[in-house]
Amino acid sequence: KLSMNFIAFDFETANAKRSSACSLALSVVRDGQIVDELYSLIDPQTNFSSFNTKIHGITAKDVANAPTFAELWPHISSFFTPDQLVVAHNAPFDCSVLNKTLATYGLATPSFMVLDTVKTSKQFYQDLPDHKLNTVCDSLGIDLKHHHNALFDSHACAEILLHQVKEFGPTKLKPFVRQYNK
Repeated sequence: KLSMNFIAFDFETANAKRSSACSLALSVVRDGQIVDELYSLIDPQTNFSSFNTKIHGITAKDVANAPTFAELWPHISSFFTPDQLVVAHNAPFDCSVLNKTLATYGLATPSFMVLDTVKTSKQFYQDLPDHKLNTVCDSLGIDLKHHHNALFDSHACAEILLHQVKEFGPTKLKPFVRQYNK
């Protein structure tokens, strides 16, 4: 059965490179409730593109005193284990950012179970004009206060999955769970 224990996560990047994570958030769900959240700016040790800054509002000045991903990883790596379900809205993007950023620092990519709420939303809400985070949140009545702020995005992603489990049951979601980096 799909347990109601999972981690929702979201990255924002400094530029078009997937290895340029400049913020990360984790929303920890236990027994169907968000019980903890972590948000951190990250010094990507690379340049910021004006395009990305326009989307999320994070600048090089904002991350000047932030940890690098290599410094942050020991504090969060325990959330990425083979038996842990990790959820993201557009998981291929967030998993790729994780993978490329870890590779930049010569750190091993962990194995974990992953579920993409874009895929589940496309399956369950076929009548929506698109399946962007804000569109899905609007249709489900989830308050997404600051789209493209990693903390609000990871929180909204967690709420989407909790809503889908309630509405469709864990059995309907099970086929969407994949092993990442087996």
